[in-house]
Amino acid sequence: MSELPESSRQADVFAFSAHHYDAATGQATLSYAIDGRELVETITFPWAPWPTDASRQAAFFQALELLHLIAGVSYYKAVLASDMDLSQCRVEPQVADFLTTLYEQGLAEFAYVNDLDISQLVKFKSNSDRPVSGFDLNLPGRALVAMGGGKDSLVCLELLRDAGIEVQPVCVGGSTLIGDTAKAAGLPLIRIGRQISPLLSELNAEGAWNGHVPVTAINSAILVCAAILYGYSYVVFANEASADEATLTDADGNEVNHQYSKSLAFEQAFRQVTQQRVSADIEYFSLLRPYSEVAITSRFAQLRCYHPVFSSCNRNFHLGGSRIEGRWCGQCPKCRFAALALAPFLTAAQLIDIQGTDLLNREDQMDGFRELCGLDSDKPFECVGSIAESRSAFQALAGMKDWSDKAVVAEFGQLPEIQQAGKLALEPDFSSPHCIPPHILSRLSAL
Repeated sequence: MSELPESSRQADVFAFSAHHYDAATGQATLSYAIDGRELVETITFPWAPWPTDASRQAAFFQALELLHLIAGVSYYKAVLASDMDLSQCRVEPQVADFLTTLYEQGLAEFAYVNDLDISQLVKFKSNSDRPVSGFDLNLPGRALVAMGGGKDSLVCLELLRDAGIEVQPVCVGGSTLIGDTAKAAGLPLIRIGRQISPLLSELNAEGAWNGHVPVTAINSAILVCAAILYGYSYVVFANEASADEATLTDADGNEVNHQYSKSLAFEQAFRQVTQQRVSADIEYFSLLRPYSEVAITSRFAQLRCYHPVFSSCNRNFHLGGSRIEGRWCGQCPKCRFAALALAPFLTAAQLIDIQGTDLLNREDQMDGFRELCGLDSDKPFECVGSIAESRSAFQALAGMKDWSDKAVVAEFGQLPEIQQAGKLALEPDFSSPHCIPPHILSRLSAL
């Protein structure tokens, strides 16, 4: 990777200027400055009651400060400033280490794609040795469930309901599709607004650096703030085991993971910082960490009420709205992997009803499926399952009457890498590392 070039794309100072919350409107503002140019992001919590308890108020502002520091990654990456001004935030050593890792690992794909070495650039320095303690909040034992409009969050929602946990779907952004899935679940949806600073688009038009950011980390911090305002002790995501697999390893031997902010490493680090700095009463975790992607899809295949309304195609989910007509583009890695993972549990006709096409019978999809299986190339930069899962799914399909003669399946079924793949992992591995609270785990295991 190359050193950063001397150009207008790199600023001298990136400042975390201020964060503020207006209890009357439910709007939080996160302010940043790039060499004196101010960028302001707004987060809107609808119908959010301002807590009367002083501890919850203080905990909220601790969480808001953490959100301010995490959300800055969207703006920092545009200019990769050589200096960070943290004077308006309190950054203790633990948080400094957490943020440094988050920015380095969360921007690893961005750096790889742009052929940049940012390892010596992103360094958060502690400005306070005084420990920051969390607060006792006594929040109700109910769950805010992050909804993404896809199969994983819906399986997560239903598992929690089956376990007897009170759930509240929540999302960040204005996706109509997510609203449709919550309606199919028969539940109201809390829709939190996020408005990126308009100046970021101007910077991009001027040639600023652009690329992938760890958006799940930002959404996680937003939902911790929401949990305090609305009164929920559990903040639950649906990140599965395959999120830990690196997308690729670069020429220097460094792992680059598109899904870093969905990984167990991030989950553990963010959970620790949240409990230490905000409140130990807030349990942030992924319910699906012990599950493989195919274990999730085997359960989702039985949830027929969601089949007409869900989508795993990421082209539906942008802050500016959907970029396709319908629910599936039929051309991206997410569409391909959803087809591959669902196929062992559905008929071809059922899968065509969902996606509108038979991706596993299309010659033009061969190269895309080869990427999913790690054949002659790295995995795509997308939230897809592991290479081993993809290979096992093809092995299973090659032995199924409804699928064996499909063009892609017939081609892949002859490959030694597919023939030697292991069997599909259909059951959760609760002995593997995860952060699920014991009392919820016991109910989950009983299911």
